[in-house]
Amino acid sequence: MRIEDTDGVRRLTFDQPEVKNALTADAARELAAAVEELEPETHDAAVLTGAGDAFCAGGDIEAMAERDETAHEAYERVRETLGRVAEALLTAPVPVVARVNGDATGAGLSLVAACDFAYAAEDARFAASFVNVGLVPDLGGTVTLSRLVGLRAAKELAFTGKLISADEAAELGLLNGVVPADELDAAVGETVETLAKRPTESIGLAKEVIHANLGRPWRDGLEREAQAQTLAYDTDAHEEGVNAFLENRRPEFE
Repeated sequence: MRIEDTDGVRRLTFDQPEVKNALTADAARELAAAVEELEPETHDAAVLTGAGDAFCAGGDIEAMAERDETAHEAYERVRETLGRVAEALLTAPVPVVARVNGDATGAGLSLVAACDFAYAAEDARFAASFVNVGLVPDLGGTVTLSRLVGLRAAKELAFTGKLISADEAAELGLLNGVVPADELDAAVGETVETLAKRPTESIGLAKEVIHANLGRPWRDGLEREAQAQTLAYDTDAHEEGVNAFLENRRPEFE
């Protein structure tokens, strides 16, 4: 992951375009640490994006196929990587803007949902594709999606894994705007410039209170999410989904 600080803006870039910026455990830890370092005295905002033609294509499925861990180990890994990223984004004291330059699927979609603002190129696509490999949404997806798009739409995305366009994502409330690819930097830049003119500490406080007042504490949601994902890792559906991906075929779920 590339981390660049310029004029009060921390730019966080997934930098593995050859694998569509798949989110490895190491990348998750790097991202979480970089977000946790954000301070209103130093930063006005952060921008999260991807190198190449993808934002983030989700988890590293090849690594999933090689895992050999107990349920407790799986739980600890999910909470200290994916859960940590979600917690960092949701509690960051400065606003985080997702610059969605390409497809955002699986954990990539959850990342977009966990950011405070999101702008996408018009050819970007989105999917809560966890179900395609026998898993449940993680990285805060079960916490944030329904709050952004509504309960029925969140269930449709999570239960089907369907791929939707940027325009559809915007209509659902997942995005603040959709623009041609060559206008994406301008759209993000305009928002960041506006935020830089506002009191960062006040924004951080407002964000904290807004999240606290959403209803069920999201920490409780992350706890339940990690428990569910731990169970999902041990299913035949997950094994079939991973094998089908590696064998370049459609999964056959029973």
